[in-house]
Amino acid sequence: MSSAYRPQTDGQSERTIQSLEDLLRSCILEQGISWEACLPLIEFTYNNSFHSSIGMASFEALYGRKCRTHLCWFESGESVVLGLEIVQQTTEKIKMIQEKMKASQSRQ
Repeated sequence: MSSAYRPQTDGQSERTIQSLEDLLRSCILEQGISWEACLPLIEFTYNNSFHSSIGMASFEALYGRKCRTHLCWFESGESVVLGLEIVQQTTEKIKMIQEKMKASQSRQ
């Protein structure tokens, strides 16, 4: 949480919003789907990505552990339960979003 109208936090919030807008825009243009369909994956990817300001992913900071994702399940062989095609499609989308996040962070 941050105080309203505080210059130190306004920039942080604006940068986060800008990053999320960039990710949404690129997903919509590349995938050709609505922003509503992109939003859950973007949120997931953002919350589980390393943030240099806190030295870890925000999920890890909040819950004290790393998120056990379907990507981990895929690596451990549980993909049969989830359906290999769903896992592959989601994995490809998440990797694409992660690449866009890295590109966005490098422009900062």
